Amino acid sequence: MSLKTQIILIIFSFFYGFIFSIFLNINYKFIYSTNRLIKFLSSFLIIIIAILAYFISIKKINNAILHPYSIIMVIIGFFVDICINRIIAKKIKK
Repeated sequence: MSLKTQIILIIFSFFYGFIFSIFLNINYKFIYSTNRLIKFLSSFLIIIIAILAYFISIKKINNAILHPYSIIMVIIGFFVDICINRIIAKKIKK
């Protein structure tokens, strides 16, 4: 795999961490439903859609070759998004 493809994959994975965080924020709205079936189905569907979207995207980038650093970048992007949301929430509360 070329260096250009690896850099594109790293950048995409980082920003996909942000997108995954958004998927989970949407899921939180359904988790607090009183119906257990809605809780289970929404969690299952949102996670499956997020995973499929990621693999379809990396298939277009590098033929779906999954490297450990791409997973690490998704995790880092996810936690960066959480930190940014907390900082914004603190500034809004002030």
